[in-house]
Amino acid sequence: MGTPMHTSSSSSDPSFQLKIPSYPFFGQASNTSFEVDDPDRLYDISPFVRVYKCGRVERFFGTERVSASLDPTTGVESKDIEIQPDLTVSVRIFTPPRHINYFNRRRPLLIYIHGGGFVTESAFSPTYQRFLNELVAESKVVAVSIEYRLAPENLLPIAYEDSWLALNWVASHFEGNGDEIWLNENVDFESVYLGGDSAGANIVHNMAMRVGLESDKFPIKLSGAFLNCPHFLGKDPIGSEAEDDKMKNIYQRLWLHMYPDSEGLDDPSVNPAMDPRLSSLGCKRMLIFVAELDSLRDRGYFYQKSLSQSNWMGDAVIEENEGEGHVFNLICPENPKAIEMMKKIAAFLQTNRTL
Repeated sequence: MGTPMHTSSSSSDPSFQLKIPSYPFFGQASNTSFEVDDPDRLYDISPFVRVYKCGRVERFFGTERVSASLDPTTGVESKDIEIQPDLTVSVRIFTPPRHINYFNRRRPLLIYIHGGGFVTESAFSPTYQRFLNELVAESKVVAVSIEYRLAPENLLPIAYEDSWLALNWVASHFEGNGDEIWLNENVDFESVYLGGDSAGANIVHNMAMRVGLESDKFPIKLSGAFLNCPHFLGKDPIGSEAEDDKMKNIYQRLWLHMYPDSEGLDDPSVNPAMDPRLSSLGCKRMLIFVAELDSLRDRGYFYQKSLSQSNWMGDAVIEENEGEGHVFNLICPENPKAIEMMKKIAAFLQTNRTL
């Protein structure tokens, strides 16, 4: 996603240490090695990230940032809010074009969580700025895009905790008493959605679970959520996963390195089928996008099946894009299928509303 770049960074925290996971693939000894030829490297998960023993981190895409602005093409306006500056947790808020007269009418709210394998990309990247400008213009919703801290400098579950912090900040505006006027005056808190892609879709699922499990404390009821090519895994391969080198060498390694203190590939955070509380998912509508050529495709279908078998009292719909790859709509937004996908998301967000 985004324009390929090559950047490096080092953690400023003197206590920062990178952990190496000990979980074998599929629950048995694996021939895949985490070792690399360069003795200074700790591990290399290209094309996402390369990490050195000294703590230096190289990212190969998703590092460019753009400012919030009034978009001249769509008329969508955006601005940034720091929620907790010491943790660098913030959000970018998007509002529909002014000719929609949104100040006199409350709009549905989309809380969006970006992807990038938990290690790269940003709510402030050109990829997500363009996507949300177009989605807000198409759907006429208000959107809040969450900027969470990235691994490996901030290992999971930090991304989950940052996202939960942001959700609670949004919820503080429920009765119009928050500190952000765009939310107080423009949002219909009876129509709140979550959405995300890849690793962000994984986080969306986990946030929806937490909303359901903590419904007595969380004032907002979710109207629905959409997941685009969700980053879900499992110890036991399904479909074509056993022969899929990309699944083993990229997606699984990302999870095991970025959450070394998890329960491995069957941790409920990444394999929802293993969660005995799955029926508590805190929304009643789920729209799941998968892509035919994506290594994660079968996991999207398995997620839908797991929900139906869990006694979850909701409806989960799958939309498959034939001949396309992982989050193709973000990589090639002019693709006719990406444009159609945008319209489907907008319709999902507009359900039971006349805009």
